[in-house]
Amino acid sequence: MNKTLVLLAGLLLFTLSWLPAEAASTSRPRVVMETSLGTMVIELYPDKAPVTAKNFLDYVDAGFYDGTVFHRVIPGFVIQGGGFDAEMNRKEPRPPIKNEADNGLKNLRATLSMARTSNINSATSQFFINLKNNSALDHGSRGFGYAVFAKVVKGFNVMDKIAGVKTTTRGHYRDVPATPVVIIKAYREKPAPAAK
Repeated sequence: MNKTLVLLAGLLLFTLSWLPAEAASTSRPRVVMETSLGTMVIELYPDKAPVTAKNFLDYVDAGFYDGTVFHRVIPGFVIQGGGFDAEMNRKEPRPPIKNEADNGLKNLRATLSMARTSNINSATSQFFINLKNNSALDHGSRGFGYAVFAKVVKGFNVMDKIAGVKTTTRGHYRDVPATPVVIIKAYREKPAPAAK
């Protein structure tokens, strides 16, 4: 009897430990971002940042990011994109969204946050990828903070490759890649077919 209970308890614990991780990985939308330096896959957190995740996906679905560039590269800090074409012409974004930086997510390496001005609720299309743990950008650390809404889950080498490009000044923009790093295409990753 005791052996049977122990076996059943072990099986239950195994099942419970497996299910949440599997559910989390399949329920979160992913975006494939093909760049001129390689491809990254980004997983979004709509459960933690619903407004921000939807905003990003709306831009992706509209093809807004296709042909834009990573226009700001600061090694050891961030790479930023989503607002300019290769000629540094600003694309016209949608209206700004609510800042969800108080969602409990931290600006850790490989996470994506929304770029904004000094106005807390001014984020539109521009995002940045943290190249290291940037706790100074977290909510409450230095003001309201920057809203984390996603994370790079594949293509870390691409992220680091972008971080290593030579930069220059173009007009009044600094830290601009000398050779444009283009987002060729961004689109939703198709979910894997369910196992039969």
